[in-house]
Amino acid sequence: MPNINELLSRHVTLEIECLDRIYLNGYVPHLQTPRQLVDFLRHHGGNKVPSPALLGRMTQAFVRAVESFATENSIPVVHFEPRLRKDDVAAQYRKQFDKSEGVVFIGVAQEKAYAFKGQKRTDSGFPNFDYSRQRVFVKHYYFYLQDEDFGPAFIKICTYVPFPIKVCLNGHEWPKRQLHREGISFQSLDNGIRPELA
Repeated sequence: MPNINELLSRHVTLEIECLDRIYLNGYVPHLQTPRQLVDFLRHHGGNKVPSPALLGRMTQAFVRAVESFATENSIPVVHFEPRLRKDDVAAQYRKQFDKSEGVVFIGVAQEKAYAFKGQKRTDSGFPNFDYSRQRVFVKHYYFYLQDEDFGPAFIKICTYVPFPIKVCLNGHEWPKRQLHREGISFQSLDNGIRPELA
């Protein structure tokens, strides 16, 4: 009696192996501990007092830069509503996107993250602060992309220090882009593709 692989081998016309979802986590390696943060604020930032107010200024500068980027490039900025699937919103904007690649839109969401919070110390005669990583509910940006090689993807960036980043790709989209580029017809499935034979 034939096994499942032998049965399928008579019906499979194209076989492609690829990863499904690919998540890449990015972080600033020298900005992960309170001591590293204080060193960054003092030496890199040139501040004598590593005040928590400096963190707020960094966030505000980043938000202004993203807003300017969106305005200058006519990129829609969408505030995600609670309980609404981000993928559903993205699908609507992707239908309207008519370029081969670029930023489709920028999503904005309030989400949990671990960020630095400072507390003033009162045991010394000069201004000093203790920092710790705490769970906070803060603004995140989602840059929804269309790429010629990898298809749809997004980059998620937290607006608070230490600015963690997540990149998400769908591994099935890469072979789809290559087939499309070669002019090979196929039907897109939930978790793969089916070639369309002439």
